[in-house]
Amino acid sequence: MAAPLLDPNLRTEPTHVPAEGYEPGTWVWVHTSGSWRPGVVLHSSPHAATVRYRPAQGRGTSVDTVVSHSLAARKDEDPFLDGSAIGVR
Repeated sequence: MAAPLLDPNLRTEPTHVPAEGYEPGTWVWVHTSGSWRPGVVLHSSPHAATVRYRPAQGRGTSVDTVVSHSLAARKDEDPFLDGSAIGVR
């Protein structure tokens, strides 16, 4: 599954977020700095989540809190994120 193509601010349908938020370890796409990046949820609420994500193509990661509408489900494994203890399913 490729990254979403649509800017989350242009969505017309509501995003599906569980009432309790995303579970820690959930694989997500994170919309940040104008593009979708692979990430893993660290903590969440129904309105926002703290995620570890790759801000560029390299191995480095960042941690940030983003609002729920800037997240989308991710099914494809990311070799730099999903091999870590927090990303293992």
